[in-house]
Amino acid sequence: MAISSKLSDPTHRQAIVRDAERVLQAEVSDKRGLSGAAVKATFRMVSGLKPGLIPMTIDALLDDFAHQVDPFYTEWRRDPAGRSCREHFAARGAAVADALLSITDERARKSQHRALVKAYQKLRPKGHQHVVAAMPRVGDLIEKYAEPGDG
Repeated sequence: MAISSKLSDPTHRQAIVRDAERVLQAEVSDKRGLSGAAVKATFRMVSGLKPGLIPMTIDALLDDFAHQVDPFYTEWRRDPAGRSCREHFAARGAAVADALLSITDERARKSQHRALVKAYQKLRPKGHQHVVAAMPRVGDLIEKYAEPGDG
């Protein structure tokens, strides 16, 4: 079974959105330095725009993200080295980040929400490195919802 089917399953969706929000919050919390301060400030600003905006955004992006991670998930399930999903996604972080950012870049290009687009554009130059850094937690999240024996 493709992971996109599992992540899109309505019976698990709200739990996945909550877990993904926790991953995002942990990643933001871990940021340090000037770049980290910018990420934290932007996250607070976006969170304050509308109650529930972060989980709503995760939910809106989940299907597209799930389809983008399917090939990496399939690679992991077929990995003869037997690495954890965490290790596999960390090793493939740059490619996964490119796939996920292609979605957010396109959404930002089409969006009419000026404040969100401005915030996104402010963070986008370092976005790739931030997404790559999140890959271990993303791998953990995916593995949590993977079916034993998928592949």
